[in-house]
Amino acid sequence: MSGFDEEALAEVYNRGLELEKAGDLAAAAEAYRQALVLDPEDHCGASIRLAAMGAAPAPDRMPDAYVATLFDQHADVFEAILVDQLQYCVPLLLREQLRAHAPGPYGKALDLGCGTGLTGEALADICDTLTGVDLSERIIEIAFDREVYADLYVGEAVEFLEDFEEEDGSRPVYDLIAATDVMPYLGRLERVMAAAAARLSPGGVFGFSTETLPEADMAGQPVVVGPKRRYAHDPAYVRAGLQANGFTLLAMDAITVRLEDGEPVPGHLVLARRA
Repeated sequence: MSGFDEEALAEVYNRGLELEKAGDLAAAAEAYRQALVLDPEDHCGASIRLAAMGAAPAPDRMPDAYVATLFDQHADVFEAILVDQLQYCVPLLLREQLRAHAPGPYGKALDLGCGTGLTGEALADICDTLTGVDLSERIIEIAFDREVYADLYVGEAVEFLEDFEEEDGSRPVYDLIAATDVMPYLGRLERVMAAAAARLSPGGVFGFSTETLPEADMAGQPVVVGPKRRYAHDPAYVRAGLQANGFTLLAMDAITVRLEDGEPVPGHLVLARRA
């Protein structure tokens, strides 16, 4: 972090955490607002905490600075936490879903939010070439060591889809785009769905996971920040977005995305084909 007083930010943000834990939500919200004044890029994710508390509208997506900081800090233990503690197995579930509904093989595949490469490893045998993209430079270094990606890039998923060009100025298209555990960080899905449709070859497949909450907690909203400070999506919103962007839904399976405090986190594994 640079360009602001890190010590002052840490002090006010930690005060917010303590106040929130103590149940003084009004004072906690004020501390988080002060953190945003000190650091408008929001490396600490104060805006997400405000939204989870109901003290501010949810931003359209998590701040890039927050996501990159979060994963850079936990890169070395990320996979152990995800797999061993949270029992995360979405990449393998996606592999089985593809086997059932769109087995491939695929030529060029793109792994958005590739993390340490768990999804790339799960899909490597059905893809000729894999490209990985992630906001965290430390995470990308670990993914490189997995030796399943032809290319790896540090970047934000939607911006990569919208803007990436090869050195010769061409815009690559893909036969398969995977985004496991990405939508809970993106919030609104209009941009990513439109950008994925534009990057897929005709008949190309888009596979991704979402999280959801009980209908009462969604309160009629298409997207909310849940109590664990991740975006939850209404399945009807997801279906409508795919249809609006020319996708045919192949599967939308209810899954347990991972465990949180020992409790299953519900979500969906979605597979759609571009016209």
